Amino acid sequence: MVCEISEDLKSFHEGIDCRAFEIFGCHKYGENKYIFRVWAPHAERVDLVGKFNGEREVCLKMDRLPDGESFEVVTSAQEGDVYAFLISTYDGRKIYKADPYAFYSDLPNSFYSKICDLPTKTIRTNEICEFDKPVNIYEVNLLSWKRHDDNSYYSYRELEKTLVPYVKSMGYTHVEFMPVNEFPYDGSWGYQVTGYFSVTSRLGTPLQFKSLVDAFHSNGIKVIIDWVPAHFPKDDWGLYEFDGQPLYECPLWDRMEHSGWGTRKFDFGRGEIDSFLLSAAVMLMDVYGADGLRVDAVASMLYLDYDRCGGDWTPNIYGDSRNLEAIELLKKINATLKKLFPDAVIIAEESTAFPKLTDKIENGGLGFDYKWNMGWMNDVLFYCRQDPYFRNHHHNKLTFSLVYAFSEKFILPLSHDEVVHVKGSVVNKMPGSYDDKFAGERLLLGFMYAHPGKKLNFMGYEIAQFSEWNYCKGIDFFLTEYEKHRKMRAFVKAINFFYLNNKPLYEIDDGWDGFEWLVVDDRTNNFLAFNRYSRNGDGITAVMNFSGIDLHNYRFGIEEGKYTVIFNSDLKKFGGYGTLKKRIFKSENLSSHGKEHSLCIVIPKLTCMFLKKIN
Repeated sequence: MVCEISEDLKSFHEGIDCRAFEIFGCHKYGENKYIFRVWAPHAERVDLVGKFNGEREVCLKMDRLPDGESFEVVTSAQEGDVYAFLISTYDGRKIYKADPYAFYSDLPNSFYSKICDLPTKTIRTNEICEFDKPVNIYEVNLLSWKRHDDNSYYSYRELEKTLVPYVKSMGYTHVEFMPVNEFPYDGSWGYQVTGYFSVTSRLGTPLQFKSLVDAFHSNGIKVIIDWVPAHFPKDDWGLYEFDGQPLYECPLWDRMEHSGWGTRKFDFGRGEIDSFLLSAAVMLMDVYGADGLRVDAVASMLYLDYDRCGGDWTPNIYGDSRNLEAIELLKKINATLKKLFPDAVIIAEESTAFPKLTDKIENGGLGFDYKWNMGWMNDVLFYCRQDPYFRNHHHNKLTFSLVYAFSEKFILPLSHDEVVHVKGSVVNKMPGSYDDKFAGERLLLGFMYAHPGKKLNFMGYEIAQFSEWNYCKGIDFFLTEYEKHRKMRAFVKAINFFYLNNKPLYEIDDGWDGFEWLVVDDRTNNFLAFNRYSRNGDGITAVMNFSGIDLHNYRFGIEEGKYTVIFNSDLKKFGGYGTLKKRIFKSENLSSHGKEHSLCIVIPKLTCMFLKKIN
């Protein structure tokens, strides 16, 4: 046993252990017994404190393991008992700490961890991540998608009965949970994690969470989990100075804190921390069956000068601001996940132009599958906020993204970040009359689904919620009692299935073979037109009028043929005016926009239409 644990600890200290959760934490150890292990190299002594088998709190001294840095003890206990570690420091302090590797917590009742056996791990297929498949993600905060009348949470079990059929009925391919790892402060939205191996106890047990994931899988929906390896909060019972001094955080003055967030940075490059984070990622995929991870705040990991003024950071050995240790850790995590789970979808939330994020590691890349296109999101939403009369001054905000659209494999996000902090909801960003706001949102979504890149939208946009997202309450689903909001949901459902059923919109998202500009520079009319193509050459033409007036007899160049309108955001069933009566158009032998033939059509204001050649 000593030899076996010594080998496991060796891998842990070397930073290559991707299953450290099987060594540390609390595990069953025979009949009615559990073994507890913790890593605390700076501790003079560690005691296990807990309430076991219904008795009063006990305190048990833990034995030091062969590595000299870790401790263990075996005791009689049962599932559901609570426990913590009492760290005695060399300077005479005694501090209580929750188990960093706990599978379940006692929050919000206490900071104690709770004994819990893990669910049976998921049996996965040997599929690989395919980039020519549709990806349409519904981003959801499980604590605030719906609430009961008394504002209490929907449990994992209730979400299984409500959220799963909703996502399926709306035509999404994936669901993305905002962070579900345990966190103490609701206002952090889950982005200040204290339990990297536990899912939040607010909504139920680990087994119930896994059942929710399994239910999505049974309905053909893949599950992505938002994951936060960049930083952790300074709750005194958490990872913060765990054994009396910096341990999980970097001890260097310029790498210890995220001052803007009030959190601590992990000590990237330290073997034990690499094993901790690597194992946390593997556990979500292996035990809970997640299909992918959205890695939060990657930019803050990549740069030493992130959120720091000049002179407030130390360059790396090459004299620049790259965080070499964090970069290597990200490569290690991505390589390990791809080796163990070839079908994994790993997404970087990264806001800079750091090169080759989605390139293969062997080609000098970081090995992510996708990167959020934050530039597209910021530019397009800036444009949409402008009154149509002034949009001609900002036309490049619509077109600039195609300059770099194929430099990475992108996801186009309209995420939770864009509907908080007085930014306004999606529909409320739109200028103009009440009707114009709804038309503007439909047009924005039409542009998004036509643009190269996979799709992500945050809950609430599909019903045109006017208020910003509030983590303290559920989405305003009562709005669907009103016609405009009900029709917006019908539009979102229709365009979701339209996307699914048309390969030109998703099959070639990473190259010019799948995209052709038809009209790129008509800033006067706030107009765009382009073709999307599938691998077999089938095409769909997208035309968009971002102006505040109907464009009558608008001519634009196109390949010779007859075309039919296969999708129109201005239809009355979507809340539009139904302006366009004609559905089939034939090209004329008149040159326009560099083409020998052209179409002349009416394009209603604030409308997106998709056309398909029929001969």
